Amino acid sequence: MPFPQDFENNICPRARLCFGSTVHQVRKVAQEIALRLKTAGHEALYAGGCVRDSLLGVTPADYDIATSARPEEILDLFPGSDEVGAHFGVIIIRERGHSFEIATFRSDGPYLDGRRPDSVIFTDAENDARRRDFTINGLFENPFTGEIVDYVGGREDLQNGILRAIGTPGERFAEDALRLIRAVRFATRTGFDITSSTWDALREDAALLAKVSPERIRDEFDKIITDPFRRRGIELLVAGGLMDSIIPEFLSLQGCEQSPQFHPEGDVYIHTLLMLELLDDDAPLALVLSVLLHDIAKPPTFAIDENGRIRNHGHDRLGAEMSAHILRRLRYSNQVTEDVCSMVSNHMNFMNVQQMRPAKLKRFMARTTYPHELELHRVDCTSSHGMLDNLEFLQSKAEEFASEPLIPPPLLTGHDLISLGLEPGPRFGEIMHHLQTEQLEGRIVERSAALAEVTQKFISK
Repeated sequence: MPFPQDFENNICPRARLCFGSTVHQVRKVAQEIALRLKTAGHEALYAGGCVRDSLLGVTPADYDIATSARPEEILDLFPGSDEVGAHFGVIIIRERGHSFEIATFRSDGPYLDGRRPDSVIFTDAENDARRRDFTINGLFENPFTGEIVDYVGGREDLQNGILRAIGTPGERFAEDALRLIRAVRFATRTGFDITSSTWDALREDAALLAKVSPERIRDEFDKIITDPFRRRGIELLVAGGLMDSIIPEFLSLQGCEQSPQFHPEGDVYIHTLLMLELLDDDAPLALVLSVLLHDIAKPPTFAIDENGRIRNHGHDRLGAEMSAHILRRLRYSNQVTEDVCSMVSNHMNFMNVQQMRPAKLKRFMARTTYPHELELHRVDCTSSHGMLDNLEFLQSKAEEFASEPLIPPPLLTGHDLISLGLEPGPRFGEIMHHLQTEQLEGRIVERSAALAEVTQKFISK
């Protein structure tokens, strides 16, 4: 039967926020593909995530189609398609600039590698639904009537805001341990409650996640921490025992005390959670990672001085080193790793900005990671002592400096130095840095003055 018209009114409050999206044109192309399969005498249904998202009012990013057609029959209808997954009944076709996964209804054999079934048996829609991970992902939709085909209770779980594994949860997680972190991702994205049986199995099998490749873990983790409800995702990862296989160093933040004068909110873990909550919904990945890791070295640098005050000397520098190790372990790109480490390394420098000379301040503000660091500083202060004077100072300076580039073009080049009789070498860098400082401080603003400065300071001696 079609999905009830009052579903939107009954869905859980967080999911209701997603309603109102328009259907993307890709759905029309998917319907044309389904029609070609149907015309050839095959059953064709939208499957999995696209059905779930549509029912939640979210425009699907893509459409998967499940069908009774065998792989060779799909290829006959769509010649030239990608048949890399044909052994598992999966064909990738490309139509009008979009890619679509067409999969033959199947039941899976044993998962000997903990990722893929060793074999598959082509079957019908009901058995295909029962091999999937969670009930909300086991729904089908008739592309032509909108009828929802539900063999696993996913419709009711969607309406009640429930995340439930299909069948026996432990079996689903043993088949593919990535489902452990996917459970947290779906719970984070939808706001749904994980059923007790699924949650208990997740906690019991959490160690299986260590068998999953770092790249697959990273991709799911990124989707959790870039979600607007990222704080809940992190709390679920920690409570479920999954963080042990992602960033085990993060667990040491729990119970790590901070100075009550500057951190009345509590330990480093609570502080970090509050920061995650304060970020904008669309905060970029590198910024979120820098928030997660900015205080990662506070536990190993924890000390109490002779006056009984908590100190964490050098936690910014050590934190950058630890962050690099963590991000490389999870196979993040060099650019993401470099940006995050820069933000972690610099986050304590914001306390000194009001004492910086103009040249140093302009160089500080001209760095590519500075805009994200400014946001890191904002949520760092807001979640703790609440003092935003350095942020306000930097905002006023940005207005003051807005009329010209923070780092203007140099007044001289290496050729100019050679023309003055200087030999190329390491000293050129020292001279150019000195000239830039004088230019940024406003003491030298013309080429003639720069030439005179070099002659007087570096040649006439």
